[in-house]
Amino acid sequence: MKQQRPPQGFKGKRGSDAPSGASRTSGPKSAGAGQFQKPSPRFIERETSRYDNPWRGRDAKAGEPKPQDQRSYERQDRRKPAPDMSAGLEGPRHGRMMLYGLHAVNAALGNPKRRAHRLYVTANALPRLEHVPTDDRHFETIEVRPDALDRLLGTDTVHQGVALEVEPLAGVGLDDLATEGIVLVLDQITDPHNVGAILRSAAAFGVKALVVTERHSPHMTGVLAKTASGALEHVPIIEVVNLSQCLTQLGAMGFWRIGLDSEGPEVLNNTKITPPLALVLGAEGKGLRRLTRERCDVLARLDLPGAIKSLNVSNAAAISLALLALR
Repeated sequence: MKQQRPPQGFKGKRGSDAPSGASRTSGPKSAGAGQFQKPSPRFIERETSRYDNPWRGRDAKAGEPKPQDQRSYERQDRRKPAPDMSAGLEGPRHGRMMLYGLHAVNAALGNPKRRAHRLYVTANALPRLEHVPTDDRHFETIEVRPDALDRLLGTDTVHQGVALEVEPLAGVGLDDLATEGIVLVLDQITDPHNVGAILRSAAAFGVKALVVTERHSPHMTGVLAKTASGALEHVPIIEVVNLSQCLTQLGAMGFWRIGLDSEGPEVLNNTKITPPLALVLGAEGKGLRRLTRERCDVLARLDLPGAIKSLNVSNAAAISLALLALR
């Protein structure tokens, strides 16, 4: 039988059982000089643990064997990664715009008047498109990864996995406007989020058109279209050079022009209404300009019961349209 190796630290003379590091006073008192001293229990525990685990100590980390590669125990995904089709992604060309978001893109795909050029879509977003691209639309469909759209549109853009490069819709003039229903007129409202929210409310209440100025108004960008949630395809937008002359022409066409003003002398609920109507909204802070106010038939305010008497322009537009629709 193979003799067990003595624990480290027992380095006494040959034939001696006394450990070299043992204290002569750690055990019971000796009966005579040279007699074996019993080591203390703490000493035995320390030396035994060192023998059982030779890597224990101050050099344990340096000499400890490296663990086996854990990758050999992990399940390997043998599926090939999808090819990255985003290498050649480009922004919209001059004169075009990029729509993104499921509602905006679905509405554009369902609008036969909207000319599209490229559809960028992820594998998860493709089944969520209500209008599946067909060959008769004559535009390219490119499957991309979500991070590719992040690089194309910006990391803060909520694109929902789809983007569509399109051309602007054909312009509409005042002469093309039917003298019926409600028309919204915006006096230098520049925030695309506000204009997009107003467009969404306009589409919900069946507004016939939205009138904006060529200057001091937001461009029809993806931010506006995303906020409008598809309403850009349903409400015609009329751009005019001079808003004062536009209001004069609307009056000549028979529109009753109501200027919404938080300090207006009349309450909108009690205001005289003679269809067709033109509801004029001013920018936040500045409100309606002087010439705009002078071209209105009446200035009205919302009768709000709370401490705050003014609202965000998009909220004010939604409430005003609801009140006018009920009347």
